[in-house]
Amino acid sequence: MDISKIQDKLSKFASDRDWEQFHTPKNLAMALSVEASELVEVFQWLTPEESSSPNDKQMIAIKSELADVAIYLLRMCSILNINLSDVIEDKIKLNSEKYPINLSKGNAKKYNQRED
Repeated sequence: MDISKIQDKLSKFASDRDWEQFHTPKNLAMALSVEASELVEVFQWLTPEESSSPNDKQMIAIKSELADVAIYLLRMCSILNINLSDVIEDKIKLNSEKYPINLSKGNAKKYNQRED
C-alpha cells in the first residue's frame, strides 16, 4: 500500500470539492470516531463466533466502514503532517516495552493493571 499515493488522491478529492475548509483536525477526529462507531455497529449483537465469520452482507458493511476509518485516518495524518508509518513503528516499540512477553503472554490486562 502506497500511503502517500492514497493521501494524494484523498487530497485531490477534497480539493476538487472545496472540502479542505471542513477537514480540520477536530472535524476529522469526529468523523473518524463516527466511522469507527459504524464499524462497531456491524458487530454489536453478534456472538463471538458470528463476529469471526460474518455473512456476505456484513462483510460488505465491514469493508466499507474499514475503508472510511482508514480514509479519515490518512486524511488527518495529511492535515497534521504526521508520517503514519513512523508513528506506528514508534507505538509498536513503546507497546513492546509496556507489554513484555514474560508479563503479557496470555494476559489481557492493561500494563497499568498488572501486578508485576
